[in-house]
Amino acid sequence: MNTAIHLSAPQRRGPDLKELLARVAFGDQAAFGQLYDSVAGPVFGLVRRVLRDPAQSEEVLLEVWRSAARYQPERGEVMSWVLTIAHRRAVDRVRSAQAATEREQSAAARSHVPAFDEVAEQVEGRLEREQVRRCMKGLTELQRESVSMAYYQGFSYREVADMLGVPLGTIKTRMRDGLIRLRDCLGVGS
Repeated sequence: MNTAIHLSAPQRRGPDLKELLARVAFGDQAAFGQLYDSVAGPVFGLVRRVLRDPAQSEEVLLEVWRSAARYQPERGEVMSWVLTIAHRRAVDRVRSAQAATEREQSAAARSHVPAFDEVAEQVEGRLEREQVRRCMKGLTELQRESVSMAYYQGFSYREVADMLGVPLGTIKTRMRDGLIRLRDCLGVGS
């Protein structure tokens, strides 16, 4: 007695989606409510993966309402058509948002004015360095050597004095006199 027994729950049939969509195409709001209840879960799942925004997901589902009259039953099932429309609209929104962001960034880049003129800054820096070199040549050899060691090579006054074998007070005097001459030559106010 090997007979197979098949147990299954009674099949609960949902509403006929083709019929509902046809009624939606004629503006039947009750039919849209039923259609919405039948397809909202799969549509929201698909659209949320693309958009990640629940409010926009609902707006995309409303596209079904607006385009219900374009459904052609001979070309496929309602659920496939609804999911295709929803996916296309979701992708359109993503692309639109990306294009808007790119336009804004492009406009911002075009309108961006540098805080300074780089070429002018380079020229000014070069001129200042040349003027300092010219003024350094106007110092005595002892002043130029002391100032160079302290300001260009980074030695302290004590280290300059030790390296030159001169008392610290002498180095301080050379530095003070050399810096005064540089200030006067460069035209810097006192």
